[in-house]
Amino acid sequence: MKVLKDILYGVAVNEVYGSTDVFINEVIFDSRKVKNNTLFVAQKGVTVDGHNYIDKAVGLGAVVIVCQEFPKEINKSITYVKVEDSNSALAIIASNFYDNPSKKIQLVGITGTNGKTTIATLLYNLIRKSGYKVGLLSTVKIMVDETEYVATHTTPDSVSINHYLHLMIQEGVEYCFMEVSSHGIHQKRTDGLHFSGGIFTNLSHDHLDYHNSFAEYRDVKKSFFDNLPKTAFALVNTDDKNGMVMLQNTKAQKVTYALKSLADYRAKILESRFSGLLLNIDGAEVWVKLIGNFNAYNLLAIYSSADLLGLEKIENLRLLSELENVSGRFEYFISDGGITTIVDYAHTPDALKNVLETINSIRTGNEKVITVVGCGGDRDKTKRPKMGHIASFLSSQVIFTSDNPRTENPQEILSDIEKGVTPENYNKTLSILDREQAIKTAGKFADRGDIVLIAGKGHETYQEINGVKYDFDDYQKAKKILKELQK
Repeated sequence: MKVLKDILYGVAVNEVYGSTDVFINEVIFDSRKVKNNTLFVAQKGVTVDGHNYIDKAVGLGAVVIVCQEFPKEINKSITYVKVEDSNSALAIIASNFYDNPSKKIQLVGITGTNGKTTIATLLYNLIRKSGYKVGLLSTVKIMVDETEYVATHTTPDSVSINHYLHLMIQEGVEYCFMEVSSHGIHQKRTDGLHFSGGIFTNLSHDHLDYHNSFAEYRDVKKSFFDNLPKTAFALVNTDDKNGMVMLQNTKAQKVTYALKSLADYRAKILESRFSGLLLNIDGAEVWVKLIGNFNAYNLLAIYSSADLLGLEKIENLRLLSELENVSGRFEYFISDGGITTIVDYAHTPDALKNVLETINSIRTGNEKVITVVGCGGDRDKTKRPKMGHIASFLSSQVIFTSDNPRTENPQEILSDIEKGVTPENYNKTLSILDREQAIKTAGKFADRGDIVLIAGKGHETYQEINGVKYDFDDYQKAKKILKELQK
């Protein structure tokens, strides 16, 4: 139970009606979850305006309403707080309500188009292996030391973030690694958090269904670094042209990493195989189990972050060599028939290009590369033809299929993808709407030694169609299909 005036500290308040000495038990932004003695924050969302549910919240027992506009009818027994921005207010209130847990932990945020999940997860694993209690807030899962919770968003809502950070403090967790999405930054979910470090991976075509332009998408990412405190580090990939942009206005310690250009932390790929990479990092050679150029960047970011957090160099390199792939990120198996099947979350043009270029750089040249790929519905349509072009250009054979169509017509999504295929690649492509049938067809096309890439869904264990999530795990489905085909 907290006093309202204490948890309003740092919030941009315009006007208050009622007492700020009110005690509250919980902070809520979903009117359906309001109980007695709760504070309800009315947010203006993309599709729903919480201001329309203020009366409902009051009826269910809310004693404080935080909003951007006072309702027409004021209940004199309720305290109303008018704020500049409800999203930001919610984040700061949530942080104050849970006693600002981010100030009691080393919180490192990872942002960029690709690599966030891999870096956050493997940093969690590496620091845990070095003997510390660690937390993780990621797309795949949430970890409070050894306890796992289900993740629903790349960056959770601000109340959940602070709730999990509070649990981490109670468990004695010292470090937490958190994926920071552009949606999360734009919707102010990270306001009120105290970061010890920020990592920028790369920037490419994504989320333009949400952001008005690529420049806006970039600037939203940049604002995360603009707001880092001077006590934090800002670690950026300078092989990406946007890396130095991220550092322009930051007060944090500026640190760089790269494979191709001069940087504070550098790595070089000495060998690249399906079994792993031989890297030279910081003047020392290390064999790692992860695959591909993109993972060389991820591993360098992990090494650099661990070094900045004080991990000893030899221990850092040793633990780096023990790290395993993250679920759905270049996760592969070789069937009894000698077919290599790779499942990867690549759902952006750049990620798909990286994965296919990695496969093509490792293969000897005689194997076919058969790609199964689709695009999600109700998302950025402009990337679909780009995905079609990349898949058909860099593969021996492509099967376009359904991903998570959501509320869109899946056939129209396929048509958008097909528009990116140039005439010389038409004969390489095939469209099969049913994802399971598409994977089965890829398996039939493949001979011993060939490589099947199933891209787009990675760790997801469902397929979302018209609001319903059906069980569908690419990795398990492919294993079962390949086994049946090779009986």
